[in-house]
Amino acid sequence: MSAAGAVTTGRPGRAERPAAGRERLRAWAAVAVVCAALFLIGLDFTVLNVAIPGLRADLGTSLAQTQWIVDGYALTLGGCVLAAGTLGDTYGRRRAFVAGLAVCALASVAGATGDGAGQLIAARCGMGVGAALFMPATLSTVVHVLPGAADRRRAISLWAAVAGVGALAGPVVGGRLVLLYEWRAAFWLNVPVAVLVAAAALLLVPESRNPAPERLDRPGAVLSCAGLLTLVWGIIEAPGRGWTDGAVLAAFAASAVLLGGFAARQLCSAAPMLPPALLRRGPVGLATLSLALMSFAMFGAMFVLTLYLQQVRGLDAWAAGVRTIPFSVGLAVGAGAAPPLARRCGARVPVTAGLLLITSGFAVLAGLRPGAGEAPVLLFQALAGFGSGLVAPVATEVVMSAVPAANAGVGSALNDATRQVGSTLGVAVLGSVLAEVSTGELPPGSAAALVLSGGGPDLAGAGPDLAEAVRQAETAFVHGMTAAAWTGGAVALLAAVFAWRRMPRRQRPAAAPVTPAPARGLVPGPER
Repeated sequence: MSAAGAVTTGRPGRAERPAAGRERLRAWAAVAVVCAALFLIGLDFTVLNVAIPGLRADLGTSLAQTQWIVDGYALTLGGCVLAAGTLGDTYGRRRAFVAGLAVCALASVAGATGDGAGQLIAARCGMGVGAALFMPATLSTVVHVLPGAADRRRAISLWAAVAGVGALAGPVVGGRLVLLYEWRAAFWLNVPVAVLVAAAALLLVPESRNPAPERLDRPGAVLSCAGLLTLVWGIIEAPGRGWTDGAVLAAFAASAVLLGGFAARQLCSAAPMLPPALLRRGPVGLATLSLALMSFAMFGAMFVLTLYLQQVRGLDAWAAGVRTIPFSVGLAVGAGAAPPLARRCGARVPVTAGLLLITSGFAVLAGLRPGAGEAPVLLFQALAGFGSGLVAPVATEVVMSAVPAANAGVGSALNDATRQVGSTLGVAVLGSVLAEVSTGELPPGSAAALVLSGGGPDLAGAGPDLAEAVRQAETAFVHGMTAAAWTGGAVALLAAVFAWRRMPRRQRPAAAPVTPAPARGLVPGPER
């Protein structure tokens, strides 16, 4: 049979099969491109953490300035991602993706050449804005190029694994860069990667957008950005200032008012940024809550564990980063196991099992004692990493399956925003519990308290009492870490209970084009 005959008879012939294979290959090439950008996002969250000592020594920044150099990225990314997802749906996701990479590259150059705290803070905030532009486009592009349910599940599992591994790889990559070069290398790293990924996107990633875009809800965009920025600012500042500090309480109150105004705007707007119908679609609300609580536990635990490895075990940045590799391996393995488990048992089983594994990991960490070896740390990472890998892709698939393809950027941004707020809150809360308990056990100004805070000139005269001070500081830190672990475990266990009661028993297929009322802003139908 000729190739033409194969087409005209309606039966799949040899000409059609290679064409379909090439289209599928191009689709997976596009997935690889957006996942490379996603890895860069995760890397930038943590790559600078281990470079702080060299940065402070070079520029003479204060502790508060250093905190904002690190946290400015998370602040702007978490605050702007929801509005950025709508921009991608409206004006083109590839366009937003490439523009975001360009902004990130330019901001990284500004950071690498910066000679003051103000320039570095502005650079990190600029990097966050760039990441907010292209992060929603990563997941929405996956949904666009892979319409088949099986391929989409595999790609979302890959997306979830890359998102976690990128952040966990930050200390490893950052530690190596600092060891070989200096802190500026953490900024320069972004430039060639962003340029190469943007060029690959122009070649391999197809453009997609909402086929019937509404006018951008500018008041909604302003309210969402202001509300999320204020909320994330309060979360970041609370550990240092205190949770009852006036500025922190004012930030939380302002964020409640702004986000309440955003919710009211979405209910009455003819073209809402976050359609209320989306949150009412099945278990979307619970799936986003599971992602937020999983991020709370994972990032909070890794923050505490990194401090333990460096302050108690005395490891340098590179050695501490290498010790966190088992977490990344466990997460990748869990993400690979999640889709078949979800197909067989539904979303409820892998999400609940993952959260219970995270709870078990925290129980192991809570049992850590001073002088413990490697085994408890490795076991915690294996359990928590594998559990996080089970939760992330399945909960993400639940969210994206409820979103019409035309609004994929909104669904992706909702997924990203909840994970970002959860991770920031996890670092803040577990870090505060650790600090409160550990410092509360030691007399202020004592040698042990100085050891716990990183030492100082007063330790030079400690003499033979220094060994005892180190022992007391280690004991206090481990007690604080135990309290933080029980807190994280309680959060994970509560999430597991909710997931078992409310998550679907069977994985639902991708959303059919259910037509909601136009006033709710969900636009189903094919994309262009």
